[in-house]
Amino acid sequence: MANIELIATAAFGLESVVARELKILGYNDLTVENGRVLFSTNELGICRANLWLRSADRVLLKMGSFEAQTFEELFQQTKSLPWEDWLPEDANFPVQGKSIKSKLYSVSDCQAIVKKAIVERLKITYGRNWFEENGPRYQIEVALLNNKVTLTIDTSGLGLHKRGYRQLAGQAPLKETLAAAMIQLSFWNKERTLLDPFCGTGTIPIEAALIAQNRAPGLKRSFAAEQWPTVPKHLWQEAWQEALDLWERNVSLHIYGSDIDPNALALARTHANEAGLNGVIHFQRLPVSEVRSRFNYGHIITNPPYGERLGELKDAEGLYLELGKVFLSLENWSLHMLTTYQTPEKLIGRRWDKSRKLYNGRLECHYYQFFGPKPPRKPF
Repeated sequence: MANIELIATAAFGLESVVARELKILGYNDLTVENGRVLFSTNELGICRANLWLRSADRVLLKMGSFEAQTFEELFQQTKSLPWEDWLPEDANFPVQGKSIKSKLYSVSDCQAIVKKAIVERLKITYGRNWFEENGPRYQIEVALLNNKVTLTIDTSGLGLHKRGYRQLAGQAPLKETLAAAMIQLSFWNKERTLLDPFCGTGTIPIEAALIAQNRAPGLKRSFAAEQWPTVPKHLWQEAWQEALDLWERNVSLHIYGSDIDPNALALARTHANEAGLNGVIHFQRLPVSEVRSRFNYGHIITNPPYGERLGELKDAEGLYLELGKVFLSLENWSLHMLTTYQTPEKLIGRRWDKSRKLYNGRLECHYYQFFGPKPPRKPF
């Protein structure tokens, strides 16, 4: 199929980051909406988007969208879509759904009607009355918003934050997709030092190393659409080979993570090793008050404790005061921190330059950025 429409879903506030990633991949026909970015591509694009997107949650194949205020409209318009182009005779196609501000508010009824409509369509195509559904999985979603129905098939399977290197997790882990977005929003680059003084199990330093090596984040995992006969194996092989060719394995990096929790640091080292980054990232047990660096023009990118995690807001405030002292001692550095705290400038010691609302799970946070000076240009 020469032209298909995909949807890269994203957490609130990260849509522009995902759009930027898609443009870097060469997809310029984009539509950015709340929580998602739509783009046109072909079957190879399914493979490349799943392998390369760092900050998106999933890649969905858009089957169609239409207005529906009655169950009959939902049934007939779902049935009119070319499901046979994607679903083979043995397809396993469960249906999940959601409904917001729509007349068809019963999600379970909408799911049942969509399932029935697809079955009726496939009966005509394959000339049979029963489908065993013992083949590859095609997770279908019916989403209703203000009476507009969007029908999609999930090409990813597990969420894209599942990179394959973090089998274990500590308390309150930061999602890999959010960590990658924080790094990209900082405009840090591989020639500059990166430090996370609250690194926990190592997510921010690991994601930074993957970005610096231009390594596709999906290289260590599989995707639902790999099992689809409609996406030929040679396209996956082509996308994998492209990713391997672009991987800069030997780039020299200065990426550091520190924490006071020895168990978290043990997990961080394990995760870095699983990601193939053993020796690339330097982890150290260290209180934030003792953080130092001999490098200039670096970036602190961190997800410090919020107070909820420690149980006492005063404890978190004390850590922010220490972080502020460290930051101000690093005269030409930049600081980027994700927190629920409303007025970090009181504790950091200077006004933030930029703030963006983001969500860490269900927690509403702000990503505060304190920019340092730009490094001098290198001689031509």
